[in-house]
Amino acid sequence: MAQKNRIFLLEDDVNLCETVTEFLEEEGFEVETAYTGEEAEEKLYENRYDLLLLDVNVPGINGFELLKSARSEGVDTPAIFITSLNALENLEEGYESGADDYLRKPFALKELLLRIESLLRRNFAHKENPRVEIAPGVEFDSVGNALFIDGEPASLQPKELALLKLFLSRPGEVIGHETIYEHLWGYDETPSESSLRTYIKNLRKAIGKEKIVSIKRYGYKYQP
Repeated sequence: MAQKNRIFLLEDDVNLCETVTEFLEEEGFEVETAYTGEEAEEKLYENRYDLLLLDVNVPGINGFELLKSARSEGVDTPAIFITSLNALENLEEGYESGADDYLRKPFALKELLLRIESLLRRNFAHKENPRVEIAPGVEFDSVGNALFIDGEPASLQPKELALLKLFLSRPGEVIGHETIYEHLWGYDETPSESSLRTYIKNLRKAIGKEKIVSIKRYGYKYQP
């Protein structure tokens, strides 16, 4: 019997939380819930999930802050924000905090399911085959964190490989400079714009210039 995908749901509306939980469990998922940011933070650090569903306006730590903190601690689980229209005035903040997608309330449960299934398919880190083909003869090993060109390991720095993994986990999405800085540099390091440009240049040489698109004054996008 196949193992169920585990979903973590943060939602302070008890009725909505129960409705979404029942629906997803009927669809074959295992669901764990929390009603406050603090409760969610504790569970995120204690357990491993396949996908996060996070309301933004919850008691205590809000969804943006929760995910940003989790990303800084190395949690790379795909995440969808579920929130009201009023809370989406600053979508940039949501994506900068590390979100992969968002869903406005009220939403259809079927749409939620489609978003979840799409993200789970994209999350290559959980595939049985850890190698992702980027281009003919170019593959990335998501488990070993190594790029192979014609079967030979490419000479890339750890931060360049981390950046490539970030791009591959969010294909077609614009990733802001701040998000990249948070993924590549630790608390005791100072992000470097010039170093990032060098990493981008080296990645383009390795996987193809057209694969990484510059978004002026904002960030970059990996083009599958």
